[in-house]
Amino acid sequence: MNKKIQPAKKKKNNVFSLLLRLALSFGLLAWVFSKIDMNHTWEVIRSADVGLLSWAAVVFLGINFIILLRWFIVIRALDLKLSLGTVIKWFFIGLACNLFLPTSVGGDVIKTIGLSSGSKEKPKILASVVLDRLSGFAGVVIVASVMFVVGYRFIPDQSVGFSILVMMIVSLALTSVLFSHRIFSFFCRVFNRLPKIKDAVMSVHYNIVLMKEHAVAGVTSVALSVLAQIILAYCCFVIAKALHQDVDFFYFMIFSPMICVVTSLPSIGGLGVREMGWAYLLSKVGVAQGVAVSISLINFVFMVGVGLIGGVIYVVTLFNRRVQPDQARLDARPKKA
Repeated sequence: MNKKIQPAKKKKNNVFSLLLRLALSFGLLAWVFSKIDMNHTWEVIRSADVGLLSWAAVVFLGINFIILLRWFIVIRALDLKLSLGTVIKWFFIGLACNLFLPTSVGGDVIKTIGLSSGSKEKPKILASVVLDRLSGFAGVVIVASVMFVVGYRFIPDQSVGFSILVMMIVSLALTSVLFSHRIFSFFCRVFNRLPKIKDAVMSVHYNIVLMKEHAVAGVTSVALSVLAQIILAYCCFVIAKALHQDVDFFYFMIFSPMICVVTSLPSIGGLGVREMGWAYLLSKVGVAQGVAVSISLINFVFMVGVGLIGGVIYVVTLFNRRVQPDQARLDARPKKA
């Protein structure tokens, strides 16, 4: 009886979670759009420079290959036996899943599950995803911190500096917990009554600590994260230029990393949360909220475009899995004399 009830409860919770994320995303979008001048916004979009928007799309695609390279470097450092083709496949499938799973880390869960299927190195695979995400967050903090120090005199709102300080503290805390055996073991006491789970979590920790022996790979992955953040800021800057906005590049260098952190909140692909963030931050430097939302939505369109690549890969993979068993059954049939 209980076994039949549990899947039903799980399905109910999943539906509730999806509805909650939809409500948050579209609720925030509705609120943002209620605050902007749609006529002015539409005029700006209609007059956009298509050439610059096309270039921004190419740049955005390039960012994803930098992030893919970062993850592959971590995988190689941990001596995971995964082919480049397999890593590419699950990387893009993860990007596709990011569009509708909760927060921007939903795709990480899918990547981990996909690569772990049939593998004996599940803790190491999870460690690679965690380390990749950690290096990405480090890049966010480094770019935002450096640019704030350089241009803090031009930032009209002290809350920006406070937000960056919080990001730094969180980044240092995560690093300390993940790489310190003493601290990690202390927090793992919550699993004392669940020894199997505790052993699995500690196994992931041991694999994360292995990265200490590969300092060059670790530094390289963080450097690639910094590069990705700079190029992402440039992409947003180009979109703003395409919409005829004269905003200094270094503002995007500060604001873009902060938006990356904000999109980790529960939503549908960061939709709504991202737009509200850009509307708030860019309004501080004289950009109309409607135009700021347009910059964000264009960036989201680029995300959907890249996500479609992962969607196609997933569909083709699923089709091949179905075809192969069917073909195997046909081959197994006794041939007529």
